[in-house]
Amino acid sequence: MAKVELKQPVVQEIGEQIKDAQSVLLVKYLGVTVEQDTAMRKELREAGVAYKVYKNTMMNLAFKGTEFEKLTEKLEGPNALAVHKEDPTVAARILAKYVKQYKCMSMIAGIVDGKYCEGADLDEVAKIPTRDELLARLFGSMQSPVTNFARVIKQIAEKDGEAAPAEEAAPAEA
Repeated sequence: MAKVELKQPVVQEIGEQIKDAQSVLLVKYLGVTVEQDTAMRKELREAGVAYKVYKNTMMNLAFKGTEFEKLTEKLEGPNALAVHKEDPTVAARILAKYVKQYKCMSMIAGIVDGKYCEGADLDEVAKIPTRDELLARLFGSMQSPVTNFARVIKQIAEKDGEAAPAEEAAPAEA
């Protein structure tokens, strides 16, 4: 069997993973212990992030002709690929936590929501709250004025309610 035929399934696997992906990140992982890597992989897997180490030549072949082709410029040394198809920020958020914890790791580059990012840009992406957090903030900010308005109306009603019995009591005595 020719070498090209052996590589084709791996290239197709990478191609399937990056197809319709919201984020694709390249990660330098050299120096991470097995325990550290296992903990990180577990958290990534639970969040729905596909994380796997591939040969650069395989990633290079899979990226060619796709929106992720710009990542081929950064394929040097041992790299891992982190892919998420739904939330563009979740992979960066989890990996940033581990990069901060394990200084030997780094996020090299990525395509996040169709935009090329590297270095500090990926750190900024990692700081973006989740969709659920953003929705909670939005609803909280929408609910706050209504709640405050209801509280003021209630206080006015209670104040008027206390004044009304005193007024009714005065005419009864006269």
